Amino acid sequence: MTESSTARMNGHVDEAASEAALAEVLRRVVARGLAEAATTGPTGGAARAALVDELITAALDGHARQQLRDGHPPLTAQAEARVARRMRHALVGLGGLQPLLDDPDIETINIDGCDNVWAVYRDGTKARLDPIAGSDAELQAQLRQMGAQLGVHERRFDEGYPELSMQLPGGGRLHALMSVTDRTCVSIRLHPPGRVTLADQVARGEMTPGMARLFAAMVRARANLAVVGGPAVGKTTLLKALTDAIPSRERIITVEDAYELALSKADHPDLVAMQTRLPNIEGVGGIDMNALLRSCLRMSPDRVIVGEVRGAEVVWMLKAMSIGIDGSMTTVHCSDSASAALRMIAYAMEPPAMYPLPAAVALVAGAVHFVIHLTLAADGVRVVSSVREIVGHDGDRVVSNEIYRPGPHGRAVPGAPLRSATLDRLVAVGFDPDDLHDKW
Repeated sequence: MTESSTARMNGHVDEAASEAALAEVLRRVVARGLAEAATTGPTGGAARAALVDELITAALDGHARQQLRDGHPPLTAQAEARVARRMRHALVGLGGLQPLLDDPDIETINIDGCDNVWAVYRDGTKARLDPIAGSDAELQAQLRQMGAQLGVHERRFDEGYPELSMQLPGGGRLHALMSVTDRTCVSIRLHPPGRVTLADQVARGEMTPGMARLFAAMVRARANLAVVGGPAVGKTTLLKALTDAIPSRERIITVEDAYELALSKADHPDLVAMQTRLPNIEGVGGIDMNALLRSCLRMSPDRVIVGEVRGAEVVWMLKAMSIGIDGSMTTVHCSDSASAALRMIAYAMEPPAMYPLPAAVALVAGAVHFVIHLTLAADGVRVVSSVREIVGHDGDRVVSNEIYRPGPHGRAVPGAPLRSATLDRLVAVGFDPDDLHDKW
């Protein structure tokens, strides 16, 4: 690197630091203005945002006048816009996170301390980004504010509750840890904005058109589905796409740890979205997945959709599937389609359910109709790699037919035939059996 290029780089760093420092000074001025306005009446929502914009403009104008009085040049229009944006993000947005959340190309944000920030983009590339806060303490304060102000109810984030899981505006999912890690850690998953369809997934090369039509027929035929796979392979996105095939007149209840599915009431007007809640500081008021699932069965659902099962709540999910609420769906973490049933059986045997093995096997075999497994293909694309039809159980073993099996590069290829009764059920809702042989 030449001396001139080093000087330019240092100049950019100094300029960014200077703008950040100015933004913080002016932010305090604006914050005082907000506090004074709050004494004369409530300011929230759009009114607060408009007031923030007005106070930011006034603060920048005041700074420019002071610079001229002191014989210094005012900020350029570009620098002033950057300072204003930084202040607005801090006051009505999510601070240093806001520009990343606004980037439609970013899919995952991983933070290991305020200055170790990584983004994974939707095309599979990964890049290290600028720090999002001045210190880990500042990052914790920002997360604490988000937990207190965003969402349906307050979620704590402190030494007593070092874990924060919540939905962000726009439908992203945030999970953060402090105290139990060497530095404050945050992982954010940003789902594609707006409606997601099976056709979108075909366009991205994640499944064949024939598979998309098969999955839509499964939904119309009210088959119970488990979408499975490892982390970050698109399970929630596929679950959301599958719901697009549910008739709009049906009553849907979604149950999640933190809102992620973000189904639209425009598409599904009879929709109830449930979310778990932690106990308050007195240790009361908490409601877990088990309680929500028990409750939703009393609310006359046509379908129950569980964002993810990871414990004994699987029993209530399977009960919903097996007592007439057909067409229900969930996701499960597992490494392949064959282990999905084993994982659900193991969950059913955990406390507090404590099902004996034969009962757990019978429950899984009698409730789930299809398992759809997702993985990352050799070229980095998320793809359907396997589809199993669960046909019953033999002793302590769930019996299934792998109708699509992993083929070259991880993409699913046709495997065992569907049972004739199952095929008849799908044909009755408009499925063409020739679609089973569709190729990538």
